[in-house]
Amino acid sequence: MEALTAVAAAGGGAVVQAAGTDAWNVVRERAAALLGRGDSARGRAELERLDRTAHALEAGSTVDPDLERSRQEGEWRARFEMLLESLTAREQERAAEELRMLVSYVADAAAAAGDVAVATGRAVASGGGSAVSGVKRTGSDGRPGPARVMNTGDAQATGAGSSAVSGIVRD
Repeated sequence: MEALTAVAAAGGGAVVQAAGTDAWNVVRERAAALLGRGDSARGRAELERLDRTAHALEAGSTVDPDLERSRQEGEWRARFEMLLESLTAREQERAAEELRMLVSYVADAAAAAGDVAVATGRAVASGGGSAVSGVKRTGSDGRPGPARVMNTGDAQATGAGSSAVSGIVRD
């Protein structure tokens, strides 16, 4: 049962991680099909829940994006756990494998996309400090590939030597 709980938790994280990315449509369809288990009405209901999740995770949808991400992860973990608990042992194995493939797809998509920052907060720097709301890469970090930001917050720098960036910084 611990393995099923772990795969359900990973599935919840994958749904939240995929929201707002290029992987979303595939994840949305696969998660709805998994949870719908061949019932078209249940599948449509899951698609609606997934759409509400994506909307809730959009920039500006909530006062505390971290709290909302955590809440959404917990909700999807619980949905996947309930599904797995309702199945026979053989069905559990198949459903768990489908969920593992979904998690793997999200991980592969994230790796291919490079660094991605979505719905970040405001970057504020003062007194000679610096702040980045997005992605910061230095020349020695060894991470080749693309970087992408979406819906980053405002940037404000006050005072001599201060810098604030909302987007991508490459040093």
